[in-house]
Amino acid sequence: MTELLADRTTTNAASTTMFRIEGIHTYYGDSHILRGVSLELTQGRAVGLLGRNGMGKTTLIRTLMGYVQARVGKVLADARDVTNYPPEKMARLGIGYVPEGRGVFPNLTVKENLQMSARAGLNGERDWTYDRVMDTFARLKERCNNRGDQLSGGEQQMVSIGRALMTNPRLMILDEATEGLAPLVVKEIWRVIAEIRQAGVSTLIVDRDYKKVLAHTDHAAVMEKGQLVVATNSAQLLAQPEQLAQLLGV
Repeated sequence: MTELLADRTTTNAASTTMFRIEGIHTYYGDSHILRGVSLELTQGRAVGLLGRNGMGKTTLIRTLMGYVQARVGKVLADARDVTNYPPEKMARLGIGYVPEGRGVFPNLTVKENLQMSARAGLNGERDWTYDRVMDTFARLKERCNNRGDQLSGGEQQMVSIGRALMTNPRLMILDEATEGLAPLVVKEIWRVIAEIRQAGVSTLIVDRDYKKVLAHTDHAAVMEKGQLVVATNSAQLLAQPEQLAQLLGV
């Protein structure tokens, strides 16, 4: 397996390492889930994390975020050891996390859900304001005074993404952001993901639509039984349907 590294021929900020996972082993009780996973996330790059269900993708994200404790290995942020930091500390290091399940507060309005998470980025950036999020999600602008429990599933997902953007992250993690949504809403979510990427925010994307993932990322990493078995350029992997069929069962 070729380790996913920054392009060493690039010397600008786009190749700056932000987060690095080194040889992570994670367990749920006695069940050994992640087996020596290493992954590097660099500034300005988009990474797609692929694999069949149950291969460890969400566990890897949750280990990075500190929701699950790593038993062996390290998580580094800007070369500093932050292994098993709690989620709130990882968020303060510049990660915006959009989990499965959305987590929208049902008794708060769209505006309140968004504004409660507003803060400057790691270096004081305030690029993602409430107004910018509203401009990005036109549907939310029409529903800014609706409570979370009055929104459709797609609208709740937009709130979840917008809330993560309001933290002005340098890395956005999207775990199954289009799961169970109507096709028109899915199209809108992918449009926003493309806009986030264009704005220079790094992304780590997990989604069942592997073609969309590969079209919206620079690099792809494929997990199998708790290990990274392939890490390569997204366009190159998309051009290898036989390998994709073998790895993903598509």
